[in-house]
Amino acid sequence: MSYTRFDAVEEAFVRTPVKVEPPAPATSEYYGCCVFNRKNMRKYLSADTRRRVYESIEQGVTLDRDVAEQVAAGMKRWAMDMGATHYTHWFQPLTGGTAEKHDSFAEPYNKGESLEEFTGKLLCQQEPDASSFPSGGLRNTFEARGYTAWDPSSPAFVMGDTLCIPTVFISYTGEALDYKTPLLKSEAAVSKAAADILEYFDIKNDPVYSYLGWEQEYFLVDAALYAMRPDIIMAERTLVGHNSARNQQLEDHYFGCIPSRVLEFMKDLEFECYKLGIPIKTRHNEVAPNQFEIAPVFEQANLAIDHNLELMATMKTVAERHGFKVLLHEKPFAGINGSGKHCNWSLGTESGIGLMSPGKTDKENLRFLTFMANVLKAVYDNNALLKASVMTASNSHRLGANEAPPAIISSFLGTQVSAAFKELLETTDMVHIKGKSKFSLGIPQVPELLIDNTDRNRTSPFAFTGNRFEFRAVGSSANCASAITVLNTITASQLRIFKEAVEKRISAGTPKIQAVLDETRETFRACQSVCFDGNGYSDEWKAEAAKRGLDCETSAPKCYDAFVSDETIRVYSDVGVMTSVELHARAEINWEIYSKKIEIEARVLADLTANHILPVSTRYQSILLENVSRMKDIFTDKKEFDQVASGEIDIIKEIALHTSEARALAVKMEEECDEIEALDSARERAIRYHDIIVPYLEEIREHVDALEMIVDDEMWPLPKYRELLFIR
Repeated sequence: MSYTRFDAVEEAFVRTPVKVEPPAPATSEYYGCCVFNRKNMRKYLSADTRRRVYESIEQGVTLDRDVAEQVAAGMKRWAMDMGATHYTHWFQPLTGGTAEKHDSFAEPYNKGESLEEFTGKLLCQQEPDASSFPSGGLRNTFEARGYTAWDPSSPAFVMGDTLCIPTVFISYTGEALDYKTPLLKSEAAVSKAAADILEYFDIKNDPVYSYLGWEQEYFLVDAALYAMRPDIIMAERTLVGHNSARNQQLEDHYFGCIPSRVLEFMKDLEFECYKLGIPIKTRHNEVAPNQFEIAPVFEQANLAIDHNLELMATMKTVAERHGFKVLLHEKPFAGINGSGKHCNWSLGTESGIGLMSPGKTDKENLRFLTFMANVLKAVYDNNALLKASVMTASNSHRLGANEAPPAIISSFLGTQVSAAFKELLETTDMVHIKGKSKFSLGIPQVPELLIDNTDRNRTSPFAFTGNRFEFRAVGSSANCASAITVLNTITASQLRIFKEAVEKRISAGTPKIQAVLDETRETFRACQSVCFDGNGYSDEWKAEAAKRGLDCETSAPKCYDAFVSDETIRVYSDVGVMTSVELHARAEINWEIYSKKIEIEARVLADLTANHILPVSTRYQSILLENVSRMKDIFTDKKEFDQVASGEIDIIKEIALHTSEARALAVKMEEECDEIEALDSARERAIRYHDIIVPYLEEIREHVDALEMIVDDEMWPLPKYRELLFIR
């Protein structure tokens, strides 16, 4: 007897929970043990070598080859002590994931012998084949050379038996082929621009960094059920599936008791994360069934992004040990909430000054309003670009679906900050901002609460939450470097513009602080249309946003036009993050990836319909026809026959209608895909996939989901939502 979905369901539901014994030592004893951090450097590098490495990390000083040789020797000894036998340059190509090519430490020596070798040259630079990674036309297929170069600011780590060295990835002619290269350039740009503004406030020689705290949402499904769903395997989401009678409507899953089997997975995942130095802090149930969240404390953005990518890889490995599959697609299930990766972004100095934190003095509050106004102006001027940085084929299902921020970039400020800016517009004096206030519940046993200076707004894509902006529109599967690079770049550009304007005022005789105050006022006045504290899901807001001049485009392929607008090219060129050529390549890659993802979904759905759904539906229809035929032999009176058989006849007709429609639509959809693939323009292909193929996906699904509710449950070939969404 063949393996059916019932075998898979039974295996999933009666599985004995995996028991993972908690590690004996305290977290502090093994935290970062798999990372070549400062603690491990002290054991394997000399004091002088360490000093040179620290200078490179903190001041951007280039390491010479002699120092690189010493670092490589110490790193190799440490890695081998950790059980590593191979090394790899670990980089972030424009696929959205990570890439690695493993090389052994072993090198042939003499006759029949070998020794372990790892030199400074191998540490600093390698040459993976660049022709097979997305390049957007930067490289031809026959132009294979590309380089990876060590990023000392992100520590090497051991994963499995491999030493992983974080690197940038560039073409033979120097263009960025990855996410990390522009990110690092944007970090330098925003640091310089912010430091220049801080001089107005008598803060000097205090390096500025962008900080990031991501919140990673994800789904878990049982591995046995996952294996029975070709659509999840191939397209990473359910292309068909009728809603379960119960899903999230009772709101009982959010922050609820974590299922024991999931908790064991989470404990195991945290153990692996702590070994990699990923500062995981929070775990909880999310809104939808089988949806969860994990989040760390804030780190410098470059390291936080590397840690997020390490986490996503680790999640998949650990999940398999527990009989799960992790789904990072933004919308794996229709009808319930999808998953995001909220990026909490801020700027701060090395000494601990938060540039987006209100202060206790007038001068500190002016500093706060200055940086806030410039960030808001950057978001207003580059509204479409910021949306393009998060818009993907998968995230477009989630944005604006009354479960995530709308596909209109606006900013929530909260009552007190909004009031402060209103006061700024109405006065020439300094503005006072209230700090946290106390609130008593009137219950003796419960202490007074400290109320933040803003509420939270779940419908805002870019909400100010007290000392940072929460960019809620980023998708769960994304490399958040895309969004953070844009935020850093547009902020750096705007701060440069602000500085020029302030200098003109000072040159005209305005005192320094008054010049900063006046320019901050005018900066906010010019961008206040981007501020919205109301319900971002409402139709009224969509109409209002269009009136305010905000970008309201919802077609992902058209959103990517923002990468190549004149304004974007100017901004990126002015601060030295990417060239026009690199930006055009980014747009080309986004169009290509969008087209490929929609084409895969279309081909998978066509196959699923023809080879899984329709044969079962027609088989069930045949059973009903046979039953009706036998009933006709029993009920010879036509009136009596019509009375007892009409219900089944209606079902037979309904099956025939849905099967014929689904079959015809699937055939037509594949024909359309073939025609679209023949087009030369990547942009035109993507637009036609969006405009023509996506509606086919939705229409075919309607027919298949209707058949799911008709066909005998025992015959249905795919695990249903009620089976996929509730872990036992």
